[in-house]
Amino acid sequence: MSADVIFSYFPNLSERQREQFAALDGLYRDWNAKINVISRKDIDNLYVHHVLHSLAIAKVIQFRAGARVLDLGTGGGFPGIPLAILFPEADFHLIDGTAKKIRVCQEVISALGLKNCRAEQKRAEELKRPAYDFVVTRAVAKIDQLAAWSLRLIADKQRHGLPNGILALKGRGLKQELSALPKGAYVEEYPIDKWFSEDFFSEKEVMYLQY
Repeated sequence: MSADVIFSYFPNLSERQREQFAALDGLYRDWNAKINVISRKDIDNLYVHHVLHSLAIAKVIQFRAGARVLDLGTGGGFPGIPLAILFPEADFHLIDGTAKKIRVCQEVISALGLKNCRAEQKRAEELKRPAYDFVVTRAVAKIDQLAAWSLRLIADKQRHGLPNGILALKGRGLKQELSALPKGAYVEEYPIDKWFSEDFFSEKEVMYLQY
């Protein structure tokens, strides 16, 4: 699968953005051969399973210029790097506790020339102040744990129509996870297959959490 699947769903990309998305395949194949951040069996599905999946968040919100977004537990750079390509005027901070994964992120960011994206080996517990409009994440932890790590990091000042909060890429049918959230939590669930037709998305959603 090539980057054309991205271009079909996001037709208004600049030439620079198209070049950056197209470059992801070679970059991740090269780095994955050295440091396994994507399953070797899954690398051929990079654009659907990782890049397009990340961009589902862009169907819920369009990050404005100056928006500050934390990608918690970024792994190999998802969803943060695809979102940073799509929103070049927003600022993305990618963190993960595993040094080799952050090294891959840093090298991909550098190769793409992304000036609005940085990656650090850190855990959420090490971040001290409420500096972010949104926290984005994919398959890192249950939603109540994400809330415990993340909500203190979200700033009070609003710059989007959607109030500041967490946007998590999740599987569907998480009633047990949702029941563990504290009283007062507000959740919206967006099935991804209403935007993208690939079978991979049939049981996936973007979960939005706000207090």
